[in-house]
Amino acid sequence: MHIHILGICGTFMGGLAVIARQLGHQVSGSDQNVYPPMSTQLEQQGIVLMEGYRAENLDSKPDLVIIGNALSRGNPEVEAVLNRGLRYVSGPQWLAEHVLQDKWVLGVAGTHGKTTTTSMLSWILEHQGFNPGFLIGGIPLNFGISARLGESDFFVIEADEYDSAFFDKRSKFVHYRPRTAILNNLEYDHADIFPDLDAIKKQFHHLVRTVPGEGLIISPECDANINDVLAMGCWTPAAKTSIDSHAQWNAQLINSDGSKFDVLMDNQQQGCVEWTLTGEHNVYNALSAIVAAKHVGILPKDAIAALGQFKNVKRRMEVIAKIPVLSPSAELRTGGVEGNGVTIYDDFAHHPTAIQTTLDGLRKQVGQERIIAIVEPRSNTMRLGVHTKTLAESLGHADLAIIYQPEAMGWDLGELKKYANNIEICKSLDEIISKLKFEARYGGHFVLMSNGSFGGIYQRLQDALKS
Repeated sequence: MHIHILGICGTFMGGLAVIARQLGHQVSGSDQNVYPPMSTQLEQQGIVLMEGYRAENLDSKPDLVIIGNALSRGNPEVEAVLNRGLRYVSGPQWLAEHVLQDKWVLGVAGTHGKTTTTSMLSWILEHQGFNPGFLIGGIPLNFGISARLGESDFFVIEADEYDSAFFDKRSKFVHYRPRTAILNNLEYDHADIFPDLDAIKKQFHHLVRTVPGEGLIISPECDANINDVLAMGCWTPAAKTSIDSHAQWNAQLINSDGSKFDVLMDNQQQGCVEWTLTGEHNVYNALSAIVAAKHVGILPKDAIAALGQFKNVKRRMEVIAKIPVLSPSAELRTGGVEGNGVTIYDDFAHHPTAIQTTLDGLRKQVGQERIIAIVEPRSNTMRLGVHTKTLAESLGHADLAIIYQPEAMGWDLGELKKYANNIEICKSLDEIISKLKFEARYGGHFVLMSNGSFGGIYQRLQDALKS
């Protein structure tokens, strides 16, 4: 069967394309934003990519068109699908019908941490020989690919609350029917489709309704919004997690940055996680993955051993360069570290809470060394200005925060300065790079935070600093 995918370079749709290819289908796709790492992954799989949305992309008469949720009526290729009477379906529905049937689905939902937790859980199952299938909204470094069919009855999936398609406004995760469900956290996000937090809670409640009574729901003890969802109705046993508290599953921090912690179940120590990741958010992610793995029969000590070999996900505080820089004396500037050079990170930041927890973990790791956060407010919620105050406050752990304001931005980012004094606004990438070349003389950690391509700044900055 020839399957054509609209929006193929999105993280979810790209993973779907890989799985369809592994099922033996001929796969092609189109997108207007074709950039690595997804474009590279797809090309390596032998999938034909078409730049831009055009009616002629469908001249090959595909047997089925899978339409991504980023496309809507008025898109020329969508209109051609409808006018020509081609068969079409949403990505989540196709996945549910052709892949997830008869699988033990482990779904990871929440505002933050879905990709990382899904990657952790997939790796734990892989480490223990389960050979799971998975679909992840990023590329886990332990696998080097975002999706695969696997060769077992287990399938791990990132369960997104975003809508399924222009013709199916249910959240994606309602299609998946997990037996093991992780609810990482819940905050207001996706302001383009959800009017308020209660609307998101309702969708999470619909997810809870699909988890069987013999399944398991895993969530942090302290998340009031998740607790509200469960209070709306829950027919499944629930396992709670905590950090330095008293939940059934508790992490006791040994290192304050989260790089080393003990895992306790019912106050009985199960082992110690020691890894390269930092931040309390990742400690919660790890606990959830350990609990979910136990639900399918993996002992906590074995899950802990697997996490010790976990390599994280591309674009999640991924170190992309370490550049030695000849610095002036540290005495010339508070916090300057002579000869320390610059470490550049790529982080897929999409929400103020994710920014705050990431920078908090880095601060605890590097102490007084300088941190510069460079943020592209690209998510729909941040572009709408919903999180103005919380965005400014989330950058408190940075010595300097540089925010990119492109021409198409719908509001003046200068408003952020009302809530923080470490923020500078730049209206071009050249201006950002110029500032960073100056700041590089004093060494430190440059964290590039965006859920998009950020105009290709990643390589441009490296080239500028090396020169």
